[in-house]
Amino acid sequence: MGPGTSYYSLSLWSPVPGPVPLVQLVKASPRLLRISRAMAAFRDAPPKEAFTRREWPIIRRCRSPEQVQRFLRSLPYNWERGGDTLRSFREVVRRGTAQCLEAALVAAVILEQHGYPPLVVSFESKDGIDHVIYVFRRRGPAPHDGGRGRWGSVARSRDAGLHGRMPVFRTIRDLVWSYFDPYVDFTGRITGYQLVDLRKLGRYDWRFSRQNMWKVEKFLLDIPHRRLRSSDRRYKKLHERYKEYRKRDPTGPVIDIYSHRDTWMALD
Repeated sequence: MGPGTSYYSLSLWSPVPGPVPLVQLVKASPRLLRISRAMAAFRDAPPKEAFTRREWPIIRRCRSPEQVQRFLRSLPYNWERGGDTLRSFREVVRRGTAQCLEAALVAAVILEQHGYPPLVVSFESKDGIDHVIYVFRRRGPAPHDGGRGRWGSVARSRDAGLHGRMPVFRTIRDLVWSYFDPYVDFTGRITGYQLVDLRKLGRYDWRFSRQNMWKVEKFLLDIPHRRLRSSDRRYKKLHERYKEYRKRDPTGPVIDIYSHRDTWMALD
């Protein structure tokens, strides 16, 4: 990604090739670009009246990605023991439980109300057990980022290392790499990723549907993913380390063996 270039023109997957025309007008001004993103998010977001009395207080309370991460961690993980699910924000709030993609959708709905675009990153794994995280970009005080901000994420998973990340990553690729080591278990290995704007689903109701939303899953599976090349030597080392850890602790969360945990959002 070159200096001054928006992620909307280079990194964001779209079925229509080419950059978003608005970005060509504002990419030279980081401040104007931030304003245009917030305006676009508010324009496409549902009005307050679309939410129930139970839902709106959650949105008012969770005004930042960190607050949304804490809210999602307060929910029991959805182990789908009664069968596969893919629930909307409305159904997650009603049932009080969420798995990884459901959590990403919840984060997108809540933070959309606070001016964040509904962006997710889809991971591909060699074992077919994929992962989806909500991503956001926040401008920091450091001048060396050129005003473009740093990427972070909000996420839920059965694995502690696959939860959210603080906004410290220069690129989406750097953010994805922060998940590579914790992704390696008995079978997992990230092989690809893609940044996706959920507004590309058009008029499909991914926010409030009462039904399982398999169209969202298909949409994410069908998009072209960017390949993430990694060293076989590195993978084998991580794989052996994970297996050794599991011999000592067959059931507990895997946390201590990973470096750079200072970039993880709080797990409590």
